[in-house]
Amino acid sequence: MPELRKDPVIGRWVIIASERARRPGNFVDTSDNDIENENGECSFCNNTRELIDCGFPSNGVSVVLSKDSVSDPKKEFHRTKQGLYDVIDQFGVHEIVIETPEHLANIADLNIDQIASVFKVYAARMAHLEKDKRFQYVLAYKNYGPTAGSRNIGHTRSHIVATPVQPLRVKEKLVGAKEYFEANKRCIYCDLICQELESQERIVIETQHFVALIPFAARFLFETWILPKDHNCDFHNGIKGREKDLALIMQALLRKYQKGIEDPAYNFVIQTAPFYRTYSNNKKWKTIGQD
Repeated sequence: MPELRKDPVIGRWVIIASERARRPGNFVDTSDNDIENENGECSFCNNTRELIDCGFPSNGVSVVLSKDSVSDPKKEFHRTKQGLYDVIDQFGVHEIVIETPEHLANIADLNIDQIASVFKVYAARMAHLEKDKRFQYVLAYKNYGPTAGSRNIGHTRSHIVATPVQPLRVKEKLVGAKEYFEANKRCIYCDLICQELESQERIVIETQHFVALIPFAARFLFETWILPKDHNCDFHNGIKGREKDLALIMQALLRKYQKGIEDPAYNFVIQTAPFYRTYSNNKKWKTIGQD
């Protein structure tokens, strides 16, 4: 079973899933265009796992617990020391979002209403998982294409993961935003959006409520951020009533990748604020809504 291990040098937590190490393709390059043959059957078209209730009609989007789920969501987690190493054994929640009942490989081929329903499901599951006091963070992510870490089975899906620790990358962004706010009494992201909209140098797509842009100090080729124009740090609350607008910008962006650069493999990650938690009478990130 997987476990969480903390890098003692930089403080990053990593999920180690040793039972997945010998999956076919882990050591051999696989073409992004080769679809795995599962005897003519797709496990996501013919899902037999129990569906997770999202609390509303989901327009064909369904959620199931992953077969490789990190652990039983009802168990308590135990953090142990192995010398200088920190380990959290077999704990967390991993859900799979089956984005359509149709056997389509690319979310870019879904219509706006379908993509909006996917985002609405993300938000609902994030809000539900936040109620579990054992978790500090939840994120939604998608791997598309084998070179981006996905099995190429021809059915579009994504993932939601809840963990008892915060990702290092999220902590770094929070610290940076906090330092900027303390120095300037303004939000770094609001200022960034204002400058980029004024210059128009790195804007990819703009809608009423969101903007897609190339970051000034991009780490990867074609790295793109989608940011809300209104000040908001919480995905669940920030997209209420704006799901279609977000779906519009995501569909347009992914179709640019699909048509313009020959449908490459990619990852997208939806980052949101950590859960508000109190430890030893101290609330972590208590000013996050202001920074």
